[in-house]
Amino acid sequence: MINTPEATDNIEFRPLKLSGLEPLIITPESNFVNVGERTNVAGSRKFLRLINEDKFDEALAIAREQVDNGAQIIDVNMDDGLIDGKKAMVTFLNLIAAEPDISRVPIMIDSSKWDIIEAGLQVVQGKCVVNSISLKEGESEFIAHAKKIKRYGAAVVVMAFDEVGQADNYDRRLEITKRSYDILVNKVNFPPEDIIFDLNIFPVATGMDEHKLNAIDFIEATRWVKNNLPYASVSGGVSNVSFSFRGNDTVREAMHSVFLYHAIKAGMNIGIVNPSMLEIYDDIPKELLTHVEDVILNRRDDATERLLDFAESVKGTSKEKVVDLAWREEPLQNRITRALVKGIDAYILEDIEEARLASEKPLHVIEGHLMTGMNVVGDLFGSGKMFLPQVVKSARVMKKAVAYLLPYIEEEKLKNPPPADEKAKSNLVLMATVKGDVHDIGKNIVSVVLACNNYEIIDMGVMVPPEKIIATAKERNVDIIGLSGLITPSLDEMVFLAKEMKRQNFTVPLLIGGATTSKAHTAVKIDPEYPEAVVHVNDASRAVTVVGDLLNPESRLKYKSDIKEDYALFRTRFLTRGKKRDFLSIEQARANKWKLNWENFEAYTPNELGIQVVEEFDLNKLVDYIDWSPFFRSWDLHGKYPEILDDEVVGAQAQELFADAKKILEKILSEKLLTAKAVFGLFKANTVNDDDIEIVTSNLSGEQHEFIFRTLRQQSKKASGKPNIALSDFIAPKETGKQDYMGCFCVTAGFGTQELAAKYEAEHDDYNSIMVKALADRFAEAFAEYLHKEVRTKHWGYASEEALSNAELIKEQYKGIRPAPGYPACPDHLEKLTIWDVLDVHKNIGVELTESLAMWPAASVSGYYFANPEARYFGLGKIKMDQVKDFAERKNIEVRMAEKWLNPNISDD
Repeated sequence: MINTPEATDNIEFRPLKLSGLEPLIITPESNFVNVGERTNVAGSRKFLRLINEDKFDEALAIAREQVDNGAQIIDVNMDDGLIDGKKAMVTFLNLIAAEPDISRVPIMIDSSKWDIIEAGLQVVQGKCVVNSISLKEGESEFIAHAKKIKRYGAAVVVMAFDEVGQADNYDRRLEITKRSYDILVNKVNFPPEDIIFDLNIFPVATGMDEHKLNAIDFIEATRWVKNNLPYASVSGGVSNVSFSFRGNDTVREAMHSVFLYHAIKAGMNIGIVNPSMLEIYDDIPKELLTHVEDVILNRRDDATERLLDFAESVKGTSKEKVVDLAWREEPLQNRITRALVKGIDAYILEDIEEARLASEKPLHVIEGHLMTGMNVVGDLFGSGKMFLPQVVKSARVMKKAVAYLLPYIEEEKLKNPPPADEKAKSNLVLMATVKGDVHDIGKNIVSVVLACNNYEIIDMGVMVPPEKIIATAKERNVDIIGLSGLITPSLDEMVFLAKEMKRQNFTVPLLIGGATTSKAHTAVKIDPEYPEAVVHVNDASRAVTVVGDLLNPESRLKYKSDIKEDYALFRTRFLTRGKKRDFLSIEQARANKWKLNWENFEAYTPNELGIQVVEEFDLNKLVDYIDWSPFFRSWDLHGKYPEILDDEVVGAQAQELFADAKKILEKILSEKLLTAKAVFGLFKANTVNDDDIEIVTSNLSGEQHEFIFRTLRQQSKKASGKPNIALSDFIAPKETGKQDYMGCFCVTAGFGTQELAAKYEAEHDDYNSIMVKALADRFAEAFAEYLHKEVRTKHWGYASEEALSNAELIKEQYKGIRPAPGYPACPDHLEKLTIWDVLDVHKNIGVELTESLAMWPAASVSGYYFANPEARYFGLGKIKMDQVKDFAERKNIEVRMAEKWLNPNISDD
């Protein structure tokens, strides 16, 4: 008898929580979680070869590529007879821990050998997944392994395998999973939400009758697990299902998509899937879809033979894009809808004029023809059949059409004024980036998506003080307020605004979004301060549904109640978490700092000490240094450039977006519409008092000045032999008598961005307005990359022979590092003030700091230069209050001020 965990009617409040440097919380509302499998020696010949040859740097690049391409968990397997699996696992996991861009996602330690699994558990960062254990060797060993996994705090994949053998039918899957779950929950007291069942995906259409039920048995067993084993997850390797059709990618892609479509509906929430081997379910040709579903769902006895015959007719076929104007012969509404869906503005004005002449009032064209088309856009985007750049193009067409109609609408109002008390049909949504923060690309995208769904947007821009937000909300009687922020202090601004809205008796819902925001911060810090609905919105597609539920008279009360209950439960669990991380005191952490061999150390003396200013840099020189992958991510297209251009799912849209970007890029370059500037300096430096770096500058008269950069040290307890790192560890201590050096910099490509974006906005072209800001950000990052290379090879000169490609620069294969305040190694934005003092940034290049220490223009980058070949990027993680107080004392500021700036990094342990 299974002892079902408490609160089974609230299953959604027992999510599977995993973490690397960042949390991954898997709830019933989460999208399917994809596990990257290329760091598996059994599944990748290239990875096996690299491990065999001890080329761990190249092996890390494979892990990084998986994360860049959207893997939310990385599966690491070192099971091969020719390598020392235990040593390879420990080495690789330790290397991953030093790479924040990889270690931000959770790890799946995959092995059939317990000693390899346990070795990995002893060094892995965050909360991982063990893959796998089973009843194959008997109940006693199963329990022993489960107890150890629980002690290490990991989740576990349980194979549907017992002493008799592997589960290969529906009944055996139920028998083994039920027994395994019962043992884990009742005898081991294993958290049921940390159990993931692999129910064994086997091939179908093999020609053998006993394999006909392989897919449908898995799907139905998944449904049974989700309904009968509370909180457990279901996983599997999807490519196995299409094994019979190796060599026919068209059929395999369709089989994977059909299998996933039905398995996910049944409850499968985790799996190993190659995104490039998926077809969009709705895009599968109808005849192929019918044949594949017949096989997957075993709908007819001759399904296998029919699919085998049909597969020959589609083998090797390619998807071709056909462009014609036949749609221009369709009825008016069809033409307007197509123009909106496809983002085609070439004919919209003539179609809108035709609609106006046929309508009683010009307003009816908006309420009828245009909203009918935009409803189609909203439905397609909400169901994942349209991508964000397409929606923004749709908004551009919509805005041009509305702008054309406005004079006619105003004329109509003069002839027939509406009643004074007539309520506007569209709801008002106020959007603002909070005080001190300058980033608005995400906010603008959400605004456009909401506008596409018939919401009227009041966009207040950036750096908006709370009193202005509140005054405008009152004056315009808005229905919803949306707040955005990128930097840490923005979180406090949001809390303050929530308190003020409560004090002034507001009743409108509050939306929270932006890079630094999270459900945790919203539930723990903001929600308790405001009695009305507070919702964290983490992407543009979700915003439409959330706003709709909040404003729908029939659903808003229940939606608000459900959100409040969800956040209250989340808050309770967050604040009363049972497992506490072990921390060292700041003194103990300093005693365990990274101890480099300073006795034999000789720093490379820079060729040019002091400050240098670069005025109006030629942007053409930066094009080859652009990292395009983040550009696509800013448009919600996930994948690594250039591979994303050939991606089976988003490749076509990525190519179109890239072509549009290059047009604007060429315009910016040829017309010199943006201005890039930089200031940087190289200085004598030494570490003092363990965590501080002292630099010495000289002015033109030879007068010297000393400045101190305060660094922060990791405090979480590490495995034996692993240090607690601070950036100061990379600079020679003063007491060694060794003279060392460091640098700092600020670059910008943002001058002119605001004016150019405003010009496009005035033309009702949000698409190109957002494009300009996204490109300016890419130029700024490219400038930072270019300048760092120039410093390494010329101004400092310690890497004068360096000859790295842009791809190698993006992978940070250079010597030295350039960390930036606000990022994982140095999350304290306050150090920007010192950079500004040292380099006189505002005077030299005009870049300002807001009161929340955001840089203006927004397309700017600042940071440090470290040349030590041992220097590496790392994440600070959580720190204790003793370091916060120590930090405040070192900076001569109040503790509460230090808490404000370090808040997300302060442990509650």
